[in-house]
Amino acid sequence: MNQRPSVLIIYTGGTIGMVEDPVRGTLRPFDFDHILKQVPELKAFGYHLETFSFNPIVDSSNMDPKIWIQLAEILKEHYDRFDGFVILHGTDTMAYTASALSFLLENQYKPVILTGSQLPIGKIRTDGKENLITAIEIAAKKQNGMALVPEVCIYFEYRLFRGNRTSKYSAEHFNAFHSPNYPPLAEAGIEIKFNYQSIHYPALIKDLVIHTQLDNRVGILKIFPGMSAEYAQCILHNPDIKALVMETYGAGNASTSPWFLEAIEHAIDQGKIILNVTQCSAGSVQMGRYDTSLKLLDIGVLSGHDITSEAALAKLMFVLGKETERQKQVALLQSNISGEISS
Repeated sequence: MNQRPSVLIIYTGGTIGMVEDPVRGTLRPFDFDHILKQVPELKAFGYHLETFSFNPIVDSSNMDPKIWIQLAEILKEHYDRFDGFVILHGTDTMAYTASALSFLLENQYKPVILTGSQLPIGKIRTDGKENLITAIEIAAKKQNGMALVPEVCIYFEYRLFRGNRTSKYSAEHFNAFHSPNYPPLAEAGIEIKFNYQSIHYPALIKDLVIHTQLDNRVGILKIFPGMSAEYAQCILHNPDIKALVMETYGAGNASTSPWFLEAIEHAIDQGKIILNVTQCSAGSVQMGRYDTSLKLLDIGVLSGHDITSEAALAKLMFVLGKETERQKQVALLQSNISGEISS
């Protein structure tokens, strides 16, 4: 291990790694081996920085579970050599990747910070430089020899969020992410202020274990007024789907039409898992609070509590890949694995 703080920067793709060709005016990826040339401010830290770039780079719209597993394997391979890790990633699916990594990395005790930008790093008004610089600073920070934020996080526009609590909510503003059900882990101003009470610290330092099995036979059923029986049944009775995130109204409410409840009950009887998640940006599913959710509870729909849809999908893939017995799957889904739901 280097005496200086050391950070590995992993570039998967995305807007942040682009520079403008001065002749053609088109955007192209820059060479991250020369990152100090593009972002000379990093020299002031005195950190030991190394880079790893995907080849070819991956647009975030093309992210999939295989790449999440690849990222976990890269982190495992380099874990002992670095104090922290920064993953540069496109914004569109960043919350999905952060959620997945939070489940794939067991016994994590070093920071894994995902960041990106709305404007390429080569643009004059880019948000990329600040996001990158502060993400690296947070990834390197220690206190009494221990990492200050040993979690999978997203850093964007002066705020650090727990990754599996985060959603992208703006395609045009620099503050593109929010975490309505969990407070920021840190906020950057003149100084970086850490919310220590909200950060998870491991009770014991154990060897990092990565999980490499994800089952993507999952789907989403978003409830909406006027939804037809044919549409709902097409999704609920699809033989290739093992589990569904069901996005319901408010605190977990849905139609009480007999055909709908019968379709849900039939799907569960056939072995499918249905996880109830609210469509609201903030708040929690409270099944049984109203009669419209009590019936769902009675037929075996599981509460997603205050989990995001992104984290719910990643959690289903993880649980289905880890356990084959339904009882164990249900127990895991109802437990707080890596801070994705409130206790």
